[in-house]
Amino acid sequence: MKLLVHPAVEDFRLTKIREAAGTMQVVNVTAPEDAVREIADADAFFGKMSPELLAAAGQLKWVQSPTASLEHYLFPELIEHPCQLSNMRGLFSDVIADHVMGYVLCFARNLHTYIRRQLEARWDAVGGEESKPTFEMGPAYVSDMDAAHMHLSDATLGVIGAGYIGREICRRAAAFDMRVLAVDPVCRSVPGIVDDVWPTERLPDLLATSDFVVIAAPHTPETYKLFRTEQFEQMKSSGHLINIGRGVIVDLANLTSALQSGLIAGAALDVCEIEPLPPDHPLWQMPNVIITPHVAAASPRISERHLATLLENVRLFANGEDPTTLVDKRRWF
Repeated sequence: MKLLVHPAVEDFRLTKIREAAGTMQVVNVTAPEDAVREIADADAFFGKMSPELLAAAGQLKWVQSPTASLEHYLFPELIEHPCQLSNMRGLFSDVIADHVMGYVLCFARNLHTYIRRQLEARWDAVGGEESKPTFEMGPAYVSDMDAAHMHLSDATLGVIGAGYIGREICRRAAAFDMRVLAVDPVCRSVPGIVDDVWPTERLPDLLATSDFVVIAAPHTPETYKLFRTEQFEQMKSSGHLINIGRGVIVDLANLTSALQSGLIAGAALDVCEIEPLPPDHPLWQMPNVIITPHVAAASPRISERHLATLLENVRLFANGEDPTTLVDKRRWF
């Protein structure tokens, strides 16, 4: 058997790939014309597939994508081809879940507001300094300051997409004693956390119930602009949207309008429909919006996990077994 790698990988990765491949030949090429020639008798491929490459393949059985997301990788001919396709899912679950809980804590405890006030050397509690209880009497009632700081275990977090990332978000939210809900087209439970993951048809129920709505779904034909004005109208007016899935899932203009009109209370975005978000976009100036530049998956652990997944899948294929991260090409995940 033969594995083609294109574009070529570095020597240290190539050495490990060849070790995992055993007796399977590994060809590592840089030039596109060499890749077209070498793929003719290749059984497996790792790298950037193209229609030209696929058309030249004579016996291709398995393709390994270098990414977890597939919207930029798939094309009609690849979907129709009988080869199996695997992706790099599972590398980022804990990292992105940590990022999500950072957003949640910011909104719950007004940390994003206090960071801005710190830069102004401004000692000013959200809800008002005047509502603080005195030392002599103590807290006799819920003050405006108290009400402005959420008690997290009283809150509900709803997750759209209970895949690897979504399930990890559910686990972390549950560790904060939050109520956790989820919708997903396939998954029906998150063991020990969510006994009943709802089908996606129940998205309106999740939106109406959740204080934090977290998009952890991939970009698929079904999720493209899933969130428009109608969905924001279904959310609580005190609810916050968090998107660490894909930018195109949320209509940017509709979200901006929803925030400007007070339809929802706030949003945290690691991904946007337009990236980079233009400097003059109104979202930058909204105090109830947190924007991070598509960094939720950043971690010093990702490269080692990426290589480990690749090597395991190469090893399995070489031994006549299915790779661990196979996807349904027609569903994009």
